[in-house]
Amino acid sequence: MQELPSDPGQGTVDRTDSQAMTPTSDSPTETFIKLFAESRHALLQYIRRFVRSSETAKEIVQEAFLRTYRERESIVTLRAFLFSTARNLAANEIRHRRTVERDIVESADESRLDAEYESLESGLLRDERNRLLEQAIDRLPPQCRAAFTLRVFHECSYREVADRLGISVKTVEKHISHGMRETNRYLKIQYRATRRRHG
Repeated sequence: MQELPSDPGQGTVDRTDSQAMTPTSDSPTETFIKLFAESRHALLQYIRRFVRSSETAKEIVQEAFLRTYRERESIVTLRAFLFSTARNLAANEIRHRRTVERDIVESADESRLDAEYESLESGLLRDERNRLLEQAIDRLPPQCRAAFTLRVFHECSYREVADRLGISVKTVEKHISHGMRETNRYLKIQYRATRRRHG
């Protein structure tokens, strides 16, 4: 993190601010009012250089003045306390911003990895299901397998299947019914066996 200098003066003397720090007969409240009028603009510019946002800088400066005002009775050098408070608030804001940015990046990375994993997992499941389905179809009698394949995978009508295979529509219906029943039974058996193997 970029270290925040303790004072925007960078070694120069601000006569106005020095006067604000000089003990006078003014009450703490009057001294604070003078400090606010004399230092607000300089403090705002100072903080804005680090948070790079006018709105955020205004919020930090307002909070720093508020905290300084609350402690005005017990503070000897209001200006030092004010700038120290603002500097700490700015540092907290920068840390918070970096944490949020890191969380966003990590969240995006996790979402991307989750999507890739789900895609891979669904692909593997699809491949496994297709493999088992092929096995189930291969176990059917030849004519039943042919009728089932034409109907399910080539979306042929019962009449088209009957014409291609040279059998009746009634026989096609029996083959399709038998094929559906046997493939479902085989898939259920294989899925149960897979679940047992994987606990």
